[in-house]
Amino acid sequence: MEEKNYWVAVVDDDAISLKYTSGLLSGNGIRISTANSGYELLTFIKDNQPDLILMDIMMPGMDGFETYHNLYEFEEKAGRSHTPVIFMTGEYGANIEEKGLMIGASDFIRKPINIEVLLKRVDNILTNRVAIESLTEEAMIDKLTGFYNKSYAEQKMIEACCEKRGMLMILDLDNFKLINDLYGHEMGDNIITAFADITRNNCRDKDILCRIGGDEFLAFFVDTTDENVAVSFTQRLNEQLLDTCVALMGDDFDIPVGVSVGCVPVTEHGDFNALFHLADKALYQVKINGRHGCKFYDTDIRTEDNHFVPQQELMKMITLCAERGKAENAMLLGKDSFISIYRYMDRYSRLYNEVTAKVLVYLITDENVDNGELMDAMAMLAEILQGSLRKNDVITKSGYNSYFLLMARYHLPSEEVVIERVRRKWENTIYADKFKIGNIGLISEL
Repeated sequence: MEEKNYWVAVVDDDAISLKYTSGLLSGNGIRISTANSGYELLTFIKDNQPDLILMDIMMPGMDGFETYHNLYEFEEKAGRSHTPVIFMTGEYGANIEEKGLMIGASDFIRKPINIEVLLKRVDNILTNRVAIESLTEEAMIDKLTGFYNKSYAEQKMIEACCEKRGMLMILDLDNFKLINDLYGHEMGDNIITAFADITRNNCRDKDILCRIGGDEFLAFFVDTTDENVAVSFTQRLNEQLLDTCVALMGDDFDIPVGVSVGCVPVTEHGDFNALFHLADKALYQVKINGRHGCKFYDTDIRTEDNHFVPQQELMKMITLCAERGKAENAMLLGKDSFISIYRYMDRYSRLYNEVTAKVLVYLITDENVDNGELMDAMAMLAEILQGSLRKNDVITKSGYNSYFLLMARYHLPSEEVVIERVRRKWENTIYADKFKIGNIGLISEL
């Protein structure tokens, strides 16, 4: 037989038979461990897990059948896969063989041992076991991340919530779709794989990780309900995910990618579906309050009906959102705020057939440009853009050398007039000789 690095434990109370059988197997490249009783095997198995056990049935004190029963119970409690067992006996009779196979033995072989028959049976059992384990793993594991997949996640989490104390967490990537849209699905897959590695490296071996959607995950932290642990975990994920995105997509990567986490503590005998619903509520609170954070579910996740006065709430929101002072310039916004306004204008323009100009204005640079000087020039360009556009236009920085403009109710030649105004102002700055303005625009219904 081809050497395959199998590990077999041989159990026999007869010292001569034990030595003989062990010698036959070790002479064929198989690693051997020995035990002279069922008790010794059960002690040995606590810290070891051979590929197969070859065990005599007729042993004093604890026979092979009883040993097998105790072995099975131990493996069940330890959460181990069951070790295949081949029974050996010098006894003849159908009853003893039938009993061995009925309790779950993988095979049955008679003494004296025929080594060719034994080797063939060992190889068949272990080859089939590897194939079955591979198919089982494929059915349970998400290939991209190595986490439990969606179809197996519910079963795994039901067991965990029912049997263990800990905390259930829903992890949802923020703005991940933008990576797929701007960098392609292959890069998106790379980010999912990298995020899985980051998450795994920040968890313990006993914690449970599942992927339940394209960019949605479940985690179960065993034996801890400490909110500080969840918050620290979330912070590390966000920091390391952003570093990874910059490493993969370049220093100008500015998509507000991150992870939001909703958590719920799990005591004994928790119901997974109910707990998932609570964690999802907590996740929603993170999403509507800026994302990239962590929230534990608590009873404060609700409107405080007893203190709700509609008129006061209306005035509070108007005061909170009101623009202070007299607005003279176009609005320069961060990417998240700009995206929200863009989506609102998209809906408005489609509904009322409004024409909108979308323009990219950029500085033409060379490879040797001084970064500090470029940053100063970009700040100057932002001032010019704000002063040249109308008060209801919006601007956001879209790259290290560019701004994206969204101008509602524009049409040719209005957009060209605005850009020419920007160019004339730029020519009077100290940066005009070093940086030229380029632009590309699109006039359309959004």
